[in-house]
Parts: sequence; C-alpha cells; structure tokens
Amino acid sequence: MKKRITDIATIILGALIFALDVNLFVIPNDFGEGGVTGVTIILYYLFQWSPGLVNFIFNSILLVVGYKFLDKQTTIYTIIAVVFNSLFLYLTEGWSIASHDLMLNAVFGGVFAGVGIGLIIKVGGTTAGSTILARLMNKYLDWNVSYALLFFDLIVVFASLFIIGVQSLMFTIVMLFIGTKVMDFIIEGLNPRKAVMIVSKEQNRIAEQVNVLMERGVTVLHGHGFYTKLPQEILYIVINKQEISQLKKIVKAIDTNAFITIHDVRDVFGEGFMELSK
Repeated sequence: MKKRITDIATIILGALIFALDVNLFVIPNDFGEGGVTGVTIILYYLFQWSPGLVNFIFNSILLVVGYKFLDKQTTIYTIIAVVFNSLFLYLTEGWSIASHDLMLNAVFGGVFAGVGIGLIIKVGGTTAGSTILARLMNKYLDWNVSYALLFFDLIVVFASLFIIGVQSLMFTIVMLFIGTKVMDFIIEGLNPRKAVMIVSKEQNRIAEQVNVLMERGVTVLHGHGFYTKLPQEILYIVINKQEISQLKKIVKAIDTNAFITIHDVRDVFGEGFMELSK
C-alpha cells in the first residue's frame, strides 16, 4: 500500500510538471508538441479550445480503445495521470514566466516534459495517447519507450508545420529531443549498468574475489576456443559503471593475460537491480 501511494504521488507530480511544460513554455512561444497534447495545442491555436478539456476528452477515448492492451495497474495509473494532467492543464492555463528567449524556453520545455512524462512512465503509468502506443512498442517489439514516443510525437509535430511555422517547428524538435534524453535519464537512472565477460585461466579465483570483494553474482558460461578447440569457462558479470575500475584491479591482480569485454546494458531486471514488474 505504501508503494502504491508513492507511485500515485509520483504520477500526480509528473502530471503537474508536464502541464507546466505546456502552459509555461510551449503555448506562450507558439511551439508544438507531440501526441495527443500536440493535437490539443493545434486546436488551441486554431479555435482557442481549452487544452485541459480537449486533452481529457481525446485521452479518455484513446484509453477506452487501448485499455485492453494494458495491465490493470497500468490502466489505473494511466487514468490517474490523464485526470490530473487535464486538471493541471486547466488550473495553470494562462500562467507565464518572464522569458522571451526561444532557445532557453525550448530547452526548459524539453526538461519539464522529460521529467513529467518520465516520472509517470517510471512508476508504470502512461499519459495515454501516443504513450500507450510507445508502451505497446516496448512490450511487443522491445522498442525503447523514449524513442518510440519521440517517433509518434514527431508525426504530430510535422503535421503542425502549417500552423506554427518553420522556426517554431525547429525549436519544437529541439525541445522533443531534449525531452527524450531527460526522459531516458529519469526512467533508466543516473547509474547505467555494464555487462562484463572475462576469459581467463584463473576464472575460479576471479569469480571468488568478485563475490567476496564486490558482492556481485557471477555466471559461468561454458565454451571453447575455435582455434585450439580447448574447453573454456567464461565469466559473465553485470555491474554498475562505477564498479568497472574495481573489477579491472581484481582481474589484473590475478591474471594480467585475461581477456575482458565490457558492454553497455540498457535494462537489468532481477535481484540487486530493477524489479521485473517494471
């Protein structure tokens, strides 16, 4: 229950930040946006329709259509996100800040959008609209959520070209790109993981030291050299970026001839890392 309350509070905070992005940075500077929010902004520019109300109506329709593709918790979290995002869009309508620098506003617009949507997605929700499509691409095609969202957002953004003009379109693309990077940071965190494979004749000693000194698990893979045809055990270890130096020192102290490869890892689920439910 405590975790559920924390998740809901995070979603509400994310909804507020995303609403501030629209009303403080996007609309005052005639920028566009992606997804359903982008459509609501176009309608605001054309007919002065309330973004909060239009956002709620459109996302409610999409949620009714797409709820069957989401699990129960994600559906509940998405409903909360849509309701509060629409509410905050309405309550903060007309707010402004004393800044007329378009590039600065585009940068901060991207930061606010990335943080807002990132917080909602991080705890398992969506803002409906194109975010539902992005989550589906992640679930069934293993697309990165942030880049899938950028793909769908750009479709809407380019459709707004004749409304906002070329300059605003370019600033909007900058804003979306920054938002994608910030969203990645929020979802995946500050501490990227590394997967390390070690080939050594002293694999048992290395594995033991990794267990004792680093308190990390080690997986032993069985293979053989193509040229020598001799059997060889390969150590597979997933660690934090900051632990690479310590691991290198352990291997160097035991076997200076060891062969090491280090790979970037996007997502790591399981004990000691992220919960698989996310």
